[in-house]
Amino acid sequence: MTTNDAKRGAGPAQVAGPARAAGTDDSGPHSNGVAPRLPGILRSGWNNIGFELRGYFRTPDAVFFTFLFPLVMLGIFGVAFQTSGEVGARADGTGGVTMAAYYLPGMAAAGLLLIGVQNLATDIARERSDGWLRRLGGTPLSPVSYFIGKIGMILVTALAQLLLLIAFAVVAFQVELPTEPELWGRLAWLFGLGIIAMALLGVALSALPRSSRSATAVILPVVLLLQFISGVYLQFSMLPEWLQQVASLFPLKWLAQGMRSVFLPDHFQLQELGESWDLGLVALNLAAWLAAGLALSLLTFRWQRRS
Repeated sequence: MTTNDAKRGAGPAQVAGPARAAGTDDSGPHSNGVAPRLPGILRSGWNNIGFELRGYFRTPDAVFFTFLFPLVMLGIFGVAFQTSGEVGARADGTGGVTMAAYYLPGMAAAGLLLIGVQNLATDIARERSDGWLRRLGGTPLSPVSYFIGKIGMILVTALAQLLLLIAFAVVAFQVELPTEPELWGRLAWLFGLGIIAMALLGVALSALPRSSRSATAVILPVVLLLQFISGVYLQFSMLPEWLQQVASLFPLKWLAQGMRSVFLPDHFQLQELGESWDLGLVALNLAAWLAAGLALSLLTFRWQRRS
């Protein structure tokens, strides 16, 4: 599920490729005796984004299980419950939505989790286990440029996935999109805050697997469990209240709740735990998890695997 397979055959010289392409000279010092300058960190990071994207989309299992998986699940739920009628209607029978429309916000939130946490955590864990990260020390590529490449790849793929998911919902199931500019602005900050928090948590979680073989076995159950208790595959209001409280400890619940506030009619907030969208709490919790992910990444990240 990672880009690692696409990179496995590369050696240190290939790792340095993006950096050299940015302007270094392999022929040695210039005639004036001054050694060639290494490219800037930002330039190398920008080049590394393209390298990471090519590696990601050349790995079919990563593309399916992290990029296309929310679309597949939305298609399954939309077709399976197409004859079930609308859900969430008011007492007078108005205001209901189709099951495809109801599952759209959950799948949008799950997509950020899959790309930010599952893909990044397994990718970095396998690169560390296979010695890829250790070999970076012998190349001109800065560690900062390495992470710029990773985060850039996550941002591009997550945005592409969200746009594709929305387009699929509209074309395949005639889901009506919000028309208020305020809701699209809300979607923008939810996406930005959510994907950065998920990416940092993915970096932190990459420290858990002890080997490349155990990476998927360690990361996948965590990701799958969070989706089931956070209102992605099951209607959140159907869960026992104690399980809703447990889910409230994790960021996916808040991200899914924020997405529901964008795509669902306003009266659906009565089905939430506090009978409100609580957007302030959504932002606060996502920001707290972003800070926690950053702190954990700095404390736990290692370039070499544990013995």
